[in-house]
Amino acid sequence: MRPLSNGLARAAVRFKPAAFAGTFIALMLAAAIVSACGILLESGLRAAVPPGRYASAPVVVAAEQRVGDREESEPAPDRVRLDASLVATAARTQGVAAAAPDWSFPVQGRGTGWTAHGWGSASFTGVALGSGAAPRKGEVVLDPAAARAARVRVGGSVTLTAADGGHRFRVAGITRTGGAQDPGPAVWFTDRQAGALSGHPATVDAVVVCPEPGTAPGALAADLKRALKAVPAARVHTGEGRGAAQEPGLDGAKELLEGIGGSFGGIATMVAIFTTAGTTALSIGQRGREIALLRAVGATPRQIRRSIATEALLVAPLAGALGTLPGIALAHWWFGELRDRGAIPAGVELAVSWIPLVSAVGAGLVAALFAGLAAARRPARIKPGQALGEAAAEPFRPGVIRTLLGVAALAGGGVLTGVAAAASGDDAANAALGVVMLFMLAVGLLGPFVARGCAWLVGLPLRAGRAPAALAAANAWANARRLASAITPLVLAMAFASTLVFMHTSEAHATDGQRRAGVVADHVLSAPGGLPADATARAGSVRGVASAVGVLRTGVLVPRGSGDGAWLENASAQGVSGAGRDLAAVQDLDVRTGSLATLGRSTVAVDASLASAAHVKVGDRLRLHLPDGTAVAPKVVATYGRGLGLAAVTLPRAALATHVTSAFDSHVLVRDDKGADPAAVAAALRPLGEVTGPGGYAAARDKEGELNVWANTVMAAVLGGFAAVAAANTLVMTVLDRRRELGMLRLIGSTRRQVLGMVRWEALLVVIAGVALGTAIALATLQPMVRGMTGEDPYLPPLTYGGFAGAAVALGLLATGLPARAVLRRGRSG
Repeated sequence: MRPLSNGLARAAVRFKPAAFAGTFIALMLAAAIVSACGILLESGLRAAVPPGRYASAPVVVAAEQRVGDREESEPAPDRVRLDASLVATAARTQGVAAAAPDWSFPVQGRGTGWTAHGWGSASFTGVALGSGAAPRKGEVVLDPAAARAARVRVGGSVTLTAADGGHRFRVAGITRTGGAQDPGPAVWFTDRQAGALSGHPATVDAVVVCPEPGTAPGALAADLKRALKAVPAARVHTGEGRGAAQEPGLDGAKELLEGIGGSFGGIATMVAIFTTAGTTALSIGQRGREIALLRAVGATPRQIRRSIATEALLVAPLAGALGTLPGIALAHWWFGELRDRGAIPAGVELAVSWIPLVSAVGAGLVAALFAGLAAARRPARIKPGQALGEAAAEPFRPGVIRTLLGVAALAGGGVLTGVAAAASGDDAANAALGVVMLFMLAVGLLGPFVARGCAWLVGLPLRAGRAPAALAAANAWANARRLASAITPLVLAMAFASTLVFMHTSEAHATDGQRRAGVVADHVLSAPGGLPADATARAGSVRGVASAVGVLRTGVLVPRGSGDGAWLENASAQGVSGAGRDLAAVQDLDVRTGSLATLGRSTVAVDASLASAAHVKVGDRLRLHLPDGTAVAPKVVATYGRGLGLAAVTLPRAALATHVTSAFDSHVLVRDDKGADPAAVAAALRPLGEVTGPGGYAAARDKEGELNVWANTVMAAVLGGFAAVAAANTLVMTVLDRRRELGMLRLIGSTRRQVLGMVRWEALLVVIAGVALGTAIALATLQPMVRGMTGEDPYLPPLTYGGFAGAAVALGLLATGLPARAVLRRGRSG
């Protein structure tokens, strides 16, 4: 029995490879997507960076870079630091020969960004003098790149701009080489001066420790952990772990890679397996006549099932193995783009092992096996004569279990749509993701019913048309299963691409509208590396200026939800200088409750949607974490409506400046006096930086927002592209399977033009149904999601949506027209 089944499978694959071509392509594409996501997930789990600057420091103490409980922690928006007193604690620990504080912060020299450090940690980071001496008060040491940029030697002077303004220093020395891992020129101050210029003298980035001779780093690390046990945030690093102390963005990079590989990878895997299963089932269904003949000549149901399983074992592993090759290439490209955009530290490497590759091949094999057995279940079970009859005329008999599951998914999608519509913010967005998945599952399970409904609705005008159109409508009605196989992947492509792309067009549209309405300043002052704090006062002293407000843009962690279900989320924040009336002169935040006039020390103004999600109102305390993780609870004095376009949290600048690595202002917003000459004011401001109108502020985008837009666009391209190729693959398979039907139409007198016209009308029917259903699912998903994020309806740019619909039409016409022409040409030559 087994040799017969295996022989049937091998003969089918060997002598009829075209019957398996569509399944092979689908399995290969599925393996590519699954393996790429798996590689990114594994890279996130294994992500690490080399010690870099700390390669010469045996032990490094740094702060934990995540904030909150272990189960609900989030990476801090900026570097989390340690109290400077821990340097002395570390130095007193037994086995420690020396301990020094380490700072890294930006300064500006000769119009470019330099990286500054304290000299105390220089010897621990592989830095040595090439000439001159160590710096003293009012002195600096430059690396060769900084010395060349400033065109100075030892004994000369250089002007450097820190966040608090410009300072002039004597050059005490020049190092042999540049600062390891520094992005550009580097400069060293005395430790005291470095702490003052960093803006946070009471905290340090890290403590570098050198053990006494004969003391192993591991033993010293254990002693340091005991000495610092009263500081829960302190982490002691040795070996490769020192890289995490140098690169605070490692946790964020790990989370990003795990999110893409895990969350998106899970959705992509479901879509890939779902589509592959559909293609495999279609391939088995097209061979119904062959299976019926095998039953008629004596093959048992078990032999049929074993033959189908063997075919899957012959085709799926090879297709999956070939698919992992473009999957590896996709993962390399994806990872490289993320690193180029600054989302992944330079030291993190892509991890490619056998685990995601084997998993991708195995997932495709299991999907093909189960889909094939499910499709062959009925023709292998029924009587041979009945099987031959059903092979000649497609029955409309969806399974009861499949129908019930489809109805349940449809009902679940409807209920979840209501839940998402009643929610707000992230709750609405999370519920909306379930909406698209449930509706997509419903379309797949209820495909024949959906196809019948579309064939009836779209076929109404076709039945009143000429012969090709009427014949296309009749064909679509009679072959609902075949139509459903073609519609489903098109719905997938349209729904996922539209949801991911239009989510960001909607957010960008609302954001731009709020920024245009919210920035009421006459001039926006900016500079590539930011503006020092004194730039605001200098701008305010210009003749014709009524108000000047410095804006320090960063992020904070805010609570979402309440009670045990609360979690932390990153929110945009701005620190503003001056009084509330000055802010009102340059920004219209659309205040809903309270007043900005009382914005000052220990107070905060927040976006109304954030206040609702955090369950706070004016007069309450908002428990939040500043950029470096410091927990504070300022009093809410106002809520406003333009947080998406400006900032979700508004604090006094002084409350943020000591909690960020770079305390340079992002912008200075300037309002003119009545009657002042705007051109003259702009000319007077120009020495301070670049001067633009309000549009200059509106054009500024935060790095995280740009990364999210790019990442979702790539996801839309990956998922939408896969589903589009699967749709084209399915359409080609359905046309090629109709050789006898198309040939019969030619034999009874239909012209070649009429047959091709019928095929085109069928393709248009499929495309219209797929685009309409995909759009409906996308809108059902986007409406609550976008409402929750922006308070507005989704925005679908007409050209973008038209491009999606046009691409679907072109895909449908090409995927049916070309194989139909080939079939007719072959039939004519035969």
